[in-house]
Amino acid sequence: MTTFKVWARWRPLKSAESHNGEITRTSDGDHTLQRHGISISIAASTRNKVLSSRERSWKSGLSFDGVIEPDEKNNVAYNRLVAPIISDVLQGKCCNFFAYGHSGSGKTHTMIGYDFENGDEFGLCLAAANRLATALGEINGEITVASKFGIGLQVYEMRNNSAFDLLNNQNECFVREGADRRVHIRGETEILEDGKVRVRPITTRACWSFEEVQRQLREALKQRETATSTIHDQSSRTHAIIEMEIITSDLLRARDSVVERQSELVPVGKYATDVYIEEQLLAVVQTEDGKYVPNPDYDVTRQQRVHDAETKKAEFETRVKEAEEYESEVFASIAQLHQCIGGRLVFVDLAGAEFLSGPATSRSMLKQTPQEKQQGRQINTDLLALKEVIRARSNTSQSRIPYRSSPLTMVLRHHFEASADSQSSIIVTVSPEADQYAATMNTLKYADLIGLANNRGG
Repeated sequence: MTTFKVWARWRPLKSAESHNGEITRTSDGDHTLQRHGISISIAASTRNKVLSSRERSWKSGLSFDGVIEPDEKNNVAYNRLVAPIISDVLQGKCCNFFAYGHSGSGKTHTMIGYDFENGDEFGLCLAAANRLATALGEINGEITVASKFGIGLQVYEMRNNSAFDLLNNQNECFVREGADRRVHIRGETEILEDGKVRVRPITTRACWSFEEVQRQLREALKQRETATSTIHDQSSRTHAIIEMEIITSDLLRARDSVVERQSELVPVGKYATDVYIEEQLLAVVQTEDGKYVPNPDYDVTRQQRVHDAETKKAEFETRVKEAEEYESEVFASIAQLHQCIGGRLVFVDLAGAEFLSGPATSRSMLKQTPQEKQQGRQINTDLLALKEVIRARSNTSQSRIPYRSSPLTMVLRHHFEASADSQSSIIVTVSPEADQYAATMNTLKYADLIGLANNRGG
């Protein structure tokens, strides 16, 4: 069972918000406990206002692993959440990190950061990349091999039912579940010479230094879509997913070979299907009463066409299987040199949750288009599905995990399953501003439900 940590992070109160008052908050518990041991209490400010029934004081269960205070910088969050699991990644494990919260609460600042030069303000993903690149440099210095270890970077955003490749000009990709029950993210179909049909997987950029990761990530995130939310007009309205996997150039070449063999199979498989359908249609005739009966004039020797086409298809299917087996062999041979190969960090900067309840404020009345409202509904659906997946995975008696509830959880399925023997975390970011009391309370309730489920399942 995955160990799932739950953290809360309060952002500082902005000077422009001080006239509205500040939420009263306290944290109780022992953060040194092996399991969840911190409770958070909040109460709305009474300055210049009468509290509504929605603004009653609230207290969580012992469901949090820790609290990051407003005056603590990003490096503190990294040292507490991510630094302890880098050793797991260097053993080939997968660890996932999520930032959840309402718009404007500091998710993107925490997960990605806005300052790409100041190490203390690196977001979790950038700080992790820095440490990972340093560790891989040390490993490369110890092992004499032609193919050095590097970081394979993927950056994409989930919007509605599609993924958009931010390392490939926001190219729209499609989320599909294959016969192997694995979810694949595929780009547009390319028609190549000799009739080959290639469906490219999402882009992986090989980075051999931290500076390369930094540059690629900066360029990718410029492509991320923003729109009007109920809080402000430049809100991130997509879930940004940043994957960093430990790779070598040999492994990437083996994976490219699989894609190439698959592209060769597509036209051959299509031809075999076309021939089969054509011959089946010729082999029957329709009678006057509308029934289909065997065609007495059909030359059964034509079935050789079907046999030949199927034989060729089987030949190309064998090539795909051989390429997949070769990829596995390459992976295994690299793993004998060092167990870090395939280790993966996944950072998910979730779109801002939309809380439409409570009294209207000037910001919550921001004009949204029908499309933006629909986006908000889809975002909330994704976030609900994510919560239910995390809770279900914590319940040892629950055999069915509702991954299919949303495209987001379908995409994350492989990462959840790959992290079964490692630690993952969700950090909820919350605003101290009194006007955001209802949104803050709902955010903490979301985390409380996850934390309590993990506590019971642990």
